[in-house]
Amino acid sequence: MRKKNRSRKNKGRSFVVSPTCFSKIAWELVYEGEKKSVIRRSAAGLPAITALLLWASIVPNACAQTAYWTTQKANDWYRTQPFLVGSNFIPATAINQLEMWQAETFDPQRIDLELGWAERIGMNTMRVFLHDLAYQQDRQGFNRRLDQFLTIAERHHIRPLLVVFDSCWDPFPTVGKQHSPVPGVHNSGWVQSPGAIALQDPAQRPRLEEYVKGVVGAFKNDKRILGWDVWNEPDNTNGGSYNASEPVNKVELVLALLPQVFRWARAANPSQPLTSGVWKGDYSSDDKLDAIQRIQLEQSDVISFHSYDDGGEFEKRILWLMRYNRPILCTEYMARGNKSTFQGSLPIAKKYNVAAINWGLVAGKTQTFLPWDSWQKPYVGRDPEVWFHEVFRPDGTPYKADEVELIERLTGKL
Repeated sequence: MRKKNRSRKNKGRSFVVSPTCFSKIAWELVYEGEKKSVIRRSAAGLPAITALLLWASIVPNACAQTAYWTTQKANDWYRTQPFLVGSNFIPATAINQLEMWQAETFDPQRIDLELGWAERIGMNTMRVFLHDLAYQQDRQGFNRRLDQFLTIAERHHIRPLLVVFDSCWDPFPTVGKQHSPVPGVHNSGWVQSPGAIALQDPAQRPRLEEYVKGVVGAFKNDKRILGWDVWNEPDNTNGGSYNASEPVNKVELVLALLPQVFRWARAANPSQPLTSGVWKGDYSSDDKLDAIQRIQLEQSDVISFHSYDDGGEFEKRILWLMRYNRPILCTEYMARGNKSTFQGSLPIAKKYNVAAINWGLVAGKTQTFLPWDSWQKPYVGRDPEVWFHEVFRPDGTPYKADEVELIERLTGKL
Protein backbone atom coordinates (compact mmCIF):
# COMPACT_ATOMS: atom_id res chain seq x y z
CA MET A 1 0.00 0.00 0.00
CA ARG A 2 1.26 3.48 -0.85
CA LYS A 3 1.80 5.93 1.97
CA LYS A 4 -0.47 8.94 2.01
CA ASN A 5 0.78 11.98 0.14
CA ARG A 6 2.28 14.75 2.19
CA SER A 7 0.79 18.24 1.88
CA ARG A 8 3.14 21.25 1.95
CA LYS A 9 2.78 25.02 1.64
CA ASN A 10 4.81 27.26 -0.61
CA LYS A 11 4.21 30.99 -1.09
CA GLY A 12 0.65 30.65 0.13
CA ARG A 13 -0.07 27.88 -2.39
CA SER A 14 -0.87 24.33 -1.39
CA PHE A 15 0.71 21.45 -3.27
CA VAL A 16 1.10 17.73 -2.81
CA VAL A 17 4.38 15.87 -2.73
CA SER A 18 4.17 12.12 -3.14
CA PRO A 19 6.82 9.72 -1.86
CA THR A 20 7.67 9.03 -5.48
CA CYS A 21 8.21 12.73 -6.11
CA PHE A 22 10.64 12.89 -3.18
CA SER A 23 12.51 9.97 -4.73
CA LYS A 24 12.67 11.72 -8.10
CA ILE A 25 14.06 14.86 -6.50
CA ALA A 26 16.65 12.82 -4.65
CA TRP A 27 17.87 11.29 -7.90
CA GLU A 28 18.08 14.71 -9.51
CA LEU A 29 20.04 16.14 -6.60
CA VAL A 30 22.51 13.29 -6.82
CA TYR A 31 22.96 13.27 -10.59
CA GLU A 32 22.20 16.76 -11.87
CA GLY A 33 25.76 17.91 -11.37
CA GLU A 34 27.57 20.96 -10.11
CA LYS A 35 24.52 23.22 -9.90
CA LYS A 36 22.80 20.90 -7.44
CA SER A 37 26.03 20.17 -5.60
CA VAL A 38 26.25 23.89 -4.85
CA ILE A 39 22.81 23.66 -3.26
CA ARG A 40 23.96 20.71 -1.18
CA ARG A 41 27.06 22.55 -0.03
CA SER A 42 25.08 25.71 0.70
CA ALA A 43 22.60 23.78 2.80
CA ALA A 44 25.31 22.00 4.78
CA GLY A 45 25.56 23.20 8.35
CA LEU A 46 22.45 25.40 8.22
CA PRO A 47 19.96 25.25 11.07
CA ALA A 48 17.40 22.51 10.49
CA ILE A 49 14.53 24.93 9.88
CA THR A 50 16.55 26.90 7.31
CA ALA A 51 17.56 23.73 5.49
CA LEU A 52 13.94 22.58 5.52
CA LEU A 53 12.78 25.88 4.02
CA LEU A 54 15.42 25.61 1.33
CA TRP A 55 14.26 22.09 0.56
CA ALA A 56 10.63 23.20 0.45
CA SER A 57 11.51 25.93 -2.04
CA ILE A 58 13.10 23.34 -4.33
CA VAL A 59 10.33 20.74 -4.14
CA PRO A 60 7.53 22.48 -6.12
CA ASN A 61 9.74 23.33 -9.10
CA ALA A 62 11.41 19.93 -9.15
CA CYS A 63 8.08 18.16 -9.03
CA ALA A 64 6.62 20.45 -11.68
CA GLN A 65 9.48 19.57 -14.01
CA THR A 66 9.26 15.84 -13.35
CA ALA A 67 5.57 15.46 -12.49
CA TYR A 68 4.60 12.02 -13.57
CA TRP A 69 1.11 10.71 -14.09
CA THR A 70 -1.00 9.92 -11.06
CA THR A 71 -2.30 6.37 -10.85
CA GLN A 72 -5.76 7.69 -11.68
CA LYS A 73 -4.56 9.46 -14.81
CA ALA A 74 -2.60 6.40 -15.93
CA ASN A 75 -5.55 4.07 -15.40
CA ASP A 76 -8.02 6.49 -16.99
CA TRP A 77 -5.75 6.59 -20.05
CA TYR A 78 -5.47 2.81 -20.17
CA ARG A 79 -9.22 2.34 -20.00
CA THR A 80 -9.49 4.11 -23.35
CA GLN A 81 -7.11 1.64 -25.03
CA PRO A 82 -8.05 -1.63 -26.70
CA PHE A 83 -6.33 -4.84 -25.68
CA LEU A 84 -2.89 -3.86 -26.94
CA VAL A 85 -1.14 -6.52 -29.01
CA GLY A 86 1.81 -6.03 -31.33
CA SER A 87 5.45 -6.69 -32.11
CA ASN A 88 8.82 -5.06 -31.78
CA PHE A 89 9.09 -3.76 -35.32
CA ILE A 90 11.83 -3.16 -37.84
CA PRO A 91 11.24 -3.82 -41.56
CA ALA A 92 12.90 -6.91 -43.01
CA THR A 93 15.05 -4.64 -45.20
CA ALA A 94 16.86 -3.03 -42.24
CA ILE A 95 19.56 -4.59 -40.08
CA ASN A 96 19.27 -1.96 -37.35
CA GLN A 97 17.72 1.34 -36.29
CA LEU A 98 20.10 3.43 -38.42
CA GLU A 99 19.29 1.51 -41.58
CA MET A 100 15.60 1.92 -40.79
CA TRP A 101 15.73 5.70 -40.28
CA GLN A 102 18.51 7.07 -42.51
CA ALA A 103 17.24 8.76 -45.66
CA GLU A 104 19.12 6.48 -48.06
CA THR A 105 17.59 3.28 -46.68
CA PHE A 106 14.24 4.37 -45.23
CA ASP A 107 11.73 2.02 -46.86
CA PRO A 108 8.14 3.25 -46.54
CA GLN A 109 6.82 0.78 -49.10
CA ARG A 110 8.12 -2.19 -47.13
CA ILE A 111 6.92 -0.67 -43.86
CA ASP A 112 3.45 -0.25 -45.35
CA LEU A 113 3.41 -3.85 -46.55
CA GLU A 114 4.51 -5.34 -43.23
CA LEU A 115 2.20 -3.21 -41.08
CA GLY A 116 -0.61 -4.35 -43.35
CA TRP A 117 0.18 -7.94 -42.40
CA ALA A 118 0.14 -6.96 -38.72
CA GLU A 119 -3.21 -5.19 -39.07
CA ARG A 120 -4.68 -8.21 -40.84
CA ILE A 121 -4.20 -10.41 -37.76
CA GLY A 122 -5.47 -7.81 -35.28
CA MET A 123 -2.28 -6.16 -34.06
CA ASN A 124 -2.80 -2.55 -33.02
CA THR A 125 0.58 -1.41 -31.70
CA MET A 126 4.28 -1.77 -32.52
CA ARG A 127 7.37 -1.02 -30.46
CA VAL A 128 9.80 0.92 -32.64
CA PHE A 129 13.40 1.90 -31.87
CA LEU A 130 14.75 5.36 -32.74
CA HIS A 131 18.43 6.39 -32.67
CA ASP A 132 20.26 9.50 -31.48
CA LEU A 133 22.80 9.41 -34.36
CA ALA A 134 20.08 9.31 -37.01
CA TYR A 135 18.64 12.43 -35.39
CA GLN A 136 22.04 14.15 -35.11
CA GLN A 137 22.82 13.41 -38.76
CA ASP A 138 19.59 14.92 -40.12
CA ARG A 139 17.24 16.39 -37.52
CA GLN A 140 14.54 17.71 -39.82
CA GLY A 141 14.71 14.72 -42.13
CA PHE A 142 14.53 12.31 -39.20
CA ASN A 143 11.37 13.96 -37.89
CA ARG A 144 9.85 13.96 -41.38
CA ARG A 145 10.52 10.26 -41.77
CA LEU A 146 9.12 9.56 -38.31
CA ASP A 147 6.01 11.52 -39.27
CA GLN A 148 5.75 9.48 -42.47
CA PHE A 149 6.07 6.27 -40.48
CA LEU A 150 3.31 7.41 -38.11
CA THR A 151 1.07 8.20 -41.09
CA ILE A 152 1.59 4.69 -42.45
CA ALA A 153 0.96 3.15 -39.02
CA GLU A 154 -2.21 5.19 -38.54
CA ARG A 155 -3.49 3.95 -41.89
CA HIS A 156 -3.22 0.44 -40.46
CA HIS A 157 -4.79 1.41 -37.10
CA ILE A 158 -1.48 0.90 -35.29
CA ARG A 159 -0.21 3.24 -32.56
CA PRO A 160 3.48 2.63 -31.80
CA LEU A 161 5.44 2.80 -28.58
CA LEU A 162 8.64 4.66 -29.50
CA VAL A 163 11.95 3.67 -27.88
CA VAL A 164 14.34 6.59 -27.34
CA PHE A 165 17.52 4.89 -26.01
CA ASP A 166 18.70 1.27 -26.05
CA SER A 167 21.63 -0.49 -24.32
CA CYS A 168 21.55 -3.71 -26.35
CA TRP A 169 24.07 -5.19 -28.78
CA ASP A 170 26.86 -3.28 -30.60
CA PRO A 171 28.19 -0.41 -28.42
CA PHE A 172 29.86 1.37 -31.35
CA PRO A 173 27.18 2.66 -33.75
CA THR A 174 28.20 4.67 -36.81
CA VAL A 175 26.07 6.51 -39.34
CA GLY A 176 26.23 5.77 -43.06
CA LYS A 177 26.07 2.43 -44.80
CA GLN A 178 25.50 -0.42 -42.35
CA HIS A 179 27.27 -3.75 -42.70
CA SER A 180 25.56 -6.86 -44.04
CA PRO A 181 24.22 -9.45 -41.60
CA VAL A 182 26.79 -11.87 -40.22
CA PRO A 183 25.72 -15.25 -41.63
CA GLY A 184 23.86 -17.39 -39.13
CA VAL A 185 23.96 -14.89 -36.23
CA HIS A 186 21.04 -13.41 -34.28
CA ASN A 187 20.82 -9.59 -34.41
CA SER A 188 24.38 -9.19 -35.71
CA GLY A 189 23.97 -5.53 -36.65
CA TRP A 190 21.78 -3.97 -33.94
CA VAL A 191 23.40 -0.94 -32.30
CA GLN A 192 23.16 0.80 -28.95
CA SER A 193 21.90 4.34 -28.48
CA PRO A 194 23.76 6.14 -27.07
CA GLY A 195 26.90 4.21 -27.95
CA ALA A 196 29.77 3.64 -25.55
CA ILE A 197 31.67 6.75 -26.67
CA ALA A 198 28.73 9.09 -26.07
CA LEU A 199 27.79 7.34 -22.84
CA GLN A 200 31.26 7.97 -21.42
CA ASP A 201 31.63 11.56 -22.66
CA PRO A 202 29.98 14.24 -20.47
CA ALA A 203 30.47 16.73 -23.31
CA GLN A 204 27.84 14.84 -25.30
CA ARG A 205 25.11 15.27 -22.68
CA PRO A 206 23.76 18.45 -24.34
CA ARG A 207 23.49 16.62 -27.67
CA LEU A 208 21.63 13.73 -26.08
CA GLU A 209 19.36 16.15 -24.24
CA GLU A 210 18.61 17.96 -27.50
CA TYR A 211 17.73 14.64 -29.14
CA VAL A 212 15.34 13.57 -26.38
CA LYS A 213 13.63 16.94 -26.07
CA GLY A 214 13.65 17.47 -29.83
CA VAL A 215 11.93 14.21 -30.74
CA VAL A 216 9.53 14.01 -27.81
CA GLY A 217 8.76 17.72 -28.12
CA ALA A 218 8.03 17.51 -31.85
CA PHE A 219 5.46 14.76 -31.32
CA LYS A 220 4.31 15.49 -27.77
CA ASN A 221 0.65 15.90 -28.72
CA ASP A 222 0.56 13.37 -31.54
CA LYS A 223 -2.36 11.01 -30.99
CA ARG A 224 -0.79 8.50 -33.38
CA ILE A 225 1.81 7.66 -30.70
CA LEU A 226 0.94 5.29 -27.85
CA GLY A 227 3.82 6.28 -25.58
CA TRP A 228 7.57 6.70 -25.08
CA ASP A 229 9.87 3.93 -23.86
CA VAL A 230 12.74 6.13 -22.73
CA TRP A 231 15.44 3.44 -22.40
CA ASN A 232 15.41 -0.22 -23.36
CA GLU A 233 17.20 -2.57 -20.93
CA PRO A 234 19.44 0.27 -19.73
CA ASP A 235 21.82 -1.87 -17.67
CA ASN A 236 22.23 -4.68 -20.19
CA THR A 237 25.97 -5.40 -20.52
CA ASN A 238 25.50 -7.86 -23.41
CA GLY A 239 27.05 -10.98 -21.98
CA GLY A 240 27.69 -13.53 -24.70
CA SER A 241 28.10 -10.95 -27.46
CA TYR A 242 29.71 -7.54 -26.87
CA ASN A 243 30.50 -7.71 -23.17
CA ALA A 244 34.25 -7.35 -23.66
CA SER A 245 33.70 -4.11 -25.61
CA GLU A 246 31.44 -2.47 -23.04
CA PRO A 247 32.65 0.27 -20.67
CA VAL A 248 33.64 -1.40 -17.41
CA ASN A 249 31.51 1.15 -15.55
CA LYS A 250 28.53 1.03 -17.92
CA VAL A 251 25.95 0.40 -15.19
CA GLU A 252 27.29 3.31 -13.15
CA LEU A 253 27.13 5.59 -16.21
CA VAL A 254 23.57 4.53 -16.99
CA LEU A 255 22.56 4.96 -13.36
CA ALA A 256 23.65 8.59 -13.59
CA LEU A 257 22.02 9.27 -16.96
CA LEU A 258 18.69 7.43 -16.73
CA PRO A 259 17.00 9.89 -14.32
CA GLN A 260 18.11 12.76 -16.56
CA VAL A 261 16.61 11.09 -19.62
CA PHE A 262 13.28 10.75 -17.84
CA ARG A 263 13.53 14.41 -16.86
CA TRP A 264 14.39 15.54 -20.40
CA ALA A 265 11.48 13.61 -21.86
CA ARG A 266 9.09 14.94 -19.25
CA ALA A 267 10.32 18.50 -19.79
CA ALA A 268 8.89 18.27 -23.32
CA ASN A 269 5.47 17.88 -21.64
CA PRO A 270 4.27 14.91 -23.71
CA SER A 271 0.61 13.95 -23.69
CA GLN A 272 1.69 10.31 -23.96
CA PRO A 273 2.99 8.23 -21.02
CA LEU A 274 6.65 7.46 -20.33
CA THR A 275 8.02 4.07 -19.36
CA SER A 276 11.19 1.97 -19.12
CA GLY A 277 10.83 -1.77 -18.67
CA VAL A 278 12.36 -3.95 -15.98
CA TRP A 279 13.84 -6.97 -17.67
CA LYS A 280 15.78 -9.19 -15.26
CA GLY A 281 16.03 -10.36 -11.70
CA ASP A 282 13.58 -10.44 -8.82
CA TYR A 283 11.43 -7.32 -8.50
CA SER A 284 8.73 -8.97 -6.41
CA SER A 285 9.05 -6.40 -3.62
CA ASP A 286 10.54 -2.95 -3.20
CA ASP A 287 13.37 -4.18 -1.00
CA LYS A 288 14.59 -6.46 -3.81
CA LEU A 289 14.88 -3.73 -6.44
CA ASP A 290 18.31 -2.70 -7.66
CA ALA A 291 19.04 0.98 -8.29
CA ILE A 292 18.16 0.88 -12.00
CA GLN A 293 14.89 -0.96 -11.41
CA ARG A 294 13.94 1.52 -8.71
CA ILE A 295 14.35 4.43 -11.12
CA GLN A 296 12.45 2.62 -13.86
CA LEU A 297 9.50 1.69 -11.69
CA GLU A 298 9.28 4.95 -9.76
CA GLN A 299 9.52 7.22 -12.78
CA SER A 300 7.37 5.32 -15.28
CA ASP A 301 3.84 6.58 -15.88
CA VAL A 302 2.87 3.07 -16.98
CA ILE A 303 4.76 -0.02 -15.88
CA SER A 304 6.53 -2.22 -18.43
CA PHE A 305 8.54 -5.42 -18.29
CA HIS A 306 10.17 -8.13 -20.42
CA SER A 307 9.72 -11.88 -20.05
CA TYR A 308 11.26 -14.53 -22.26
CA ASP A 309 10.18 -17.37 -19.98
CA ASP A 310 7.26 -19.77 -19.87
CA GLY A 311 3.69 -18.80 -19.07
CA GLY A 312 4.02 -19.45 -15.35
CA GLU A 313 6.96 -17.09 -15.03
CA PHE A 314 5.19 -14.56 -17.26
CA GLU A 315 2.15 -14.55 -14.97
CA LYS A 316 4.29 -14.37 -11.83
CA ARG A 317 5.95 -11.19 -13.06
CA ILE A 318 2.59 -9.60 -13.83
CA LEU A 319 1.47 -10.36 -10.28
CA TRP A 320 4.67 -8.81 -8.90
CA LEU A 321 3.98 -5.57 -10.76
CA MET A 322 0.31 -5.26 -9.89
CA ARG A 323 1.29 -3.67 -6.56
CA TYR A 324 1.92 -0.41 -8.43
CA ASN A 325 -1.76 -0.15 -9.41
CA ARG A 326 -0.78 1.12 -12.85
CA PRO A 327 -1.27 -0.17 -16.39
CA ILE A 328 1.20 -2.93 -17.27
CA LEU A 329 2.79 -3.43 -20.67
CA CYS A 330 4.91 -6.44 -21.56
CA THR A 331 7.15 -4.87 -24.18
CA GLU A 332 9.20 -7.99 -25.00
CA TYR A 333 8.25 -11.68 -24.91
CA MET A 334 8.04 -14.74 -27.20
CA ALA A 335 11.21 -16.77 -27.64
CA ARG A 336 9.99 -20.19 -28.73
CA GLY A 337 13.22 -22.03 -27.97
CA ASN A 338 13.14 -20.61 -24.44
CA LYS A 339 9.56 -21.85 -23.79
CA SER A 340 8.17 -18.34 -24.22
CA THR A 341 5.30 -18.74 -26.68
CA PHE A 342 2.17 -16.99 -27.86
CA GLN A 343 0.09 -19.88 -26.54
CA GLY A 344 1.75 -19.72 -23.13
CA SER A 345 1.76 -15.95 -22.61
CA LEU A 346 -0.87 -14.17 -24.71
CA PRO A 347 -3.96 -15.65 -22.98
CA ILE A 348 -2.45 -14.65 -19.63
CA ALA A 349 -1.87 -11.12 -20.90
CA LYS A 350 -5.51 -11.02 -22.02
CA LYS A 351 -6.66 -12.31 -18.61
CA TYR A 352 -4.93 -9.44 -16.79
CA ASN A 353 -5.40 -6.84 -19.56
CA VAL A 354 -1.63 -6.51 -19.95
CA ALA A 355 -0.35 -5.17 -23.26
CA ALA A 356 1.60 -7.87 -25.14
CA ILE A 357 4.36 -6.87 -27.57
CA ASN A 358 6.38 -9.83 -28.81
CA TRP A 359 9.86 -9.62 -30.31
CA GLY A 360 9.81 -9.63 -34.08
CA LEU A 361 7.19 -9.28 -36.80
CA VAL A 362 8.87 -10.36 -40.06
CA ALA A 363 12.05 -12.39 -40.57
CA GLY A 364 14.69 -10.25 -42.25
CA LYS A 365 18.15 -8.76 -41.91
CA THR A 366 18.10 -8.80 -38.11
CA GLN A 367 17.93 -12.61 -38.28
CA THR A 368 16.22 -12.80 -34.90
CA PHE A 369 14.47 -15.98 -35.98
CA LEU A 370 17.83 -17.50 -34.99
CA PRO A 371 18.41 -18.19 -31.27
CA TRP A 372 20.73 -16.32 -28.94
CA ASP A 373 23.24 -19.16 -28.93
CA SER A 374 24.00 -18.41 -32.59
CA TRP A 375 26.63 -16.00 -31.24
CA GLN A 376 28.56 -19.04 -30.04
CA LYS A 377 27.40 -21.48 -32.76
CA PRO A 378 26.35 -19.65 -35.96
CA TYR A 379 23.54 -21.34 -37.85
CA VAL A 380 25.34 -21.57 -41.18
CA GLY A 381 24.07 -24.27 -43.49
CA ARG A 382 21.47 -25.33 -40.95
CA ASP A 383 18.18 -24.08 -39.58
CA PRO A 384 17.17 -23.90 -35.92
CA GLU A 385 14.80 -26.59 -34.75
CA VAL A 386 12.24 -23.85 -34.17
CA TRP A 387 12.30 -20.14 -34.99
CA PHE A 388 13.26 -18.11 -31.95
CA HIS A 389 11.32 -14.91 -32.80
CA GLU A 390 9.17 -13.49 -35.65
CA VAL A 391 5.57 -14.01 -36.74
CA PHE A 392 5.86 -13.88 -40.55
CA ARG A 393 8.20 -15.15 -43.22
CA PRO A 394 9.59 -12.46 -45.58
CA ASP A 395 6.72 -13.03 -48.04
CA GLY A 396 4.04 -12.52 -45.39
CA THR A 397 3.28 -16.20 -44.81
CA PRO A 398 2.75 -16.93 -41.11
CA TYR A 399 5.52 -19.03 -39.57
CA LYS A 400 2.90 -20.88 -37.51
CA ALA A 401 -0.73 -20.67 -38.56
CA ASP A 402 -2.00 -21.66 -35.11
CA GLU A 403 -0.17 -18.71 -33.52
CA VAL A 404 -1.75 -16.28 -35.96
CA GLU A 405 -5.17 -17.80 -35.31
CA LEU A 406 -4.68 -17.29 -31.57
CA ILE A 407 -3.70 -13.64 -32.08
CA GLU A 408 -6.72 -13.10 -34.32
CA ARG A 409 -9.05 -14.69 -31.78
CA LEU A 410 -7.74 -12.77 -28.76
CA THR A 411 -7.75 -9.43 -30.61
CA GLY A 412 -11.29 -9.98 -31.91
CA LYS A 413 -10.33 -10.46 -35.55
CA LEU A 414 -12.03 -13.87 -35.57
